[in-house]
Amino acid sequence: MGSEALVRKLPNDIGGDAAGKIERVEHELLPWEKRCHALADVLDFHKIINTEEKRRGVESLGSEMIGKLSYYERWIVAFANILFQKGILTPGELAVKMQEVEARYTAPETSHHG
Repeated sequence: MGSEALVRKLPNDIGGDAAGKIERVEHELLPWEKRCHALADVLDFHKIINTEEKRRGVESLGSEMIGKLSYYERWIVAFANILFQKGILTPGELAVKMQEVEARYTAPETSHHG
């Protein structure tokens, strides 16, 4: 057994793995992806979650979860987990906020002109 087998690869360390053709298409970030990127910058600026913590947070999701989530979805889940661990946010608080945001987008038009 080679010594390299003793060092476990991290889930996002995919160098050398079999993969499909790389799509070299630039795509415009969706609004929520832009907000996610801005959130990362704000968390880092205020010294709440730094780049290294974010990277470790994504790695800690495990390869199965990483494989199922998009790039920014991984960031969001990692941020939530880190904020839970630091006691800055609770799952309940996040659930309430998610319901508030969802209600904004699903509420029927209620503007009546008198």
